[in-house]
Amino acid sequence: MGAEFNSATFRGSGATAVPTSILAMRTDLVARAKRLGTPLIDGERVTFVWRGKRAPQLMGDFNAWAGENPSPFKPLNLIQQEPGVWTLTLEFPRNAYIEYSLLASKGRTLDPLNARTTPNGVGGVNNFFYMPDAAPTPWTERQRGVLRGRVTTHTLDVPGMVLGNARKIHLYQPPTAQAVALVVALDGQDYLRRAQLPTLLDNLIAQNKIRPVAVAMVESSALAKGSARMAEYALNELTLLFVLKHVLPLAQKKLRLVNWKQAPGAYAVMGASMGGLMSLFVALRTPQVFGAVISHAGAFELWNSRPFVFDLAALAPTKTTRVWLDVGRLDWLLGANRRMKKWLREQKYDVQYREYYAYHNWPAWRDVLPDALLWAFPAV
Repeated sequence: MGAEFNSATFRGSGATAVPTSILAMRTDLVARAKRLGTPLIDGERVTFVWRGKRAPQLMGDFNAWAGENPSPFKPLNLIQQEPGVWTLTLEFPRNAYIEYSLLASKGRTLDPLNARTTPNGVGGVNNFFYMPDAAPTPWTERQRGVLRGRVTTHTLDVPGMVLGNARKIHLYQPPTAQAVALVVALDGQDYLRRAQLPTLLDNLIAQNKIRPVAVAMVESSALAKGSARMAEYALNELTLLFVLKHVLPLAQKKLRLVNWKQAPGAYAVMGASMGGLMSLFVALRTPQVFGAVISHAGAFELWNSRPFVFDLAALAPTKTTRVWLDVGRLDWLLGANRRMKKWLREQKYDVQYREYYAYHNWPAWRDVLPDALLWAFPAV
């Protein structure tokens, strides 16, 4: 692409290329990159800088990880400004969160001038940056004097019901003696470690932002590099039964919970991507238990097909389920989530909907999670 790069390539992605002719490219750009780290952010302009005889290509949220995943886009070429100095400037909204990596001849490589990295969820690591009007949620930073909830880990052995026959469950008991509602979190290992859910809840509860809630973080299958998780979360009745007949009894035994039979719909269920699809399925199938659902970038489209959860929403005898949907504007599931929002509102469900400038990743979901919990469990 190089200097012939057309900004129309990114139509709908939120990123725009800036012609190199308007950039003041000088050696001091390298000094600034060394001092501040890359990319260099000036308002809406973001400049990637590379030093070396040859430049890698650029891939990230803004071009659907072209060069590594099937994508309608192509990896971006950095442009040589002087011997050994290569750059590319793009424009992003001021409230964007972006992950990226570099693609060299031997495969992906990290940006040596950017120390900010995050796991990408599939065994690798990405660089990341926040634009000026975006920032990581402060609620995951442990605040001084905040009482901590208790996290315990349990293994449920249920041959034939979950792939691998056993599954770990992480239970969070908030720092209160009162009986509380329960949230079942699918992909529990990610809510525990990547979303830092226990710390986030401790802080929100201590500041009286939400009423105390307990959580059962249900780990997803680690078998077959994700294919087992897809099978378990694709509207799987066995997964639903596992939650109802094993996870809930464990939580009721180990945590101080309100009785959902005495308070129908008091519990909530949440998940991301396939977990978001499964969470909505669980709530629609058992509204007497789960009155609210939080879905981050729900997979409401599977291989260009509309999943049965759309029909289930229309066929449900009651429309009492409250639904939170959020999705990034760079996410390939943006259209599917917009369609789900429209469909649920047409069916008269109570829907809260949020979009943000990000792709399909846990940092984005972590940052929006406090607002979702404030919606689901407002302080009384």
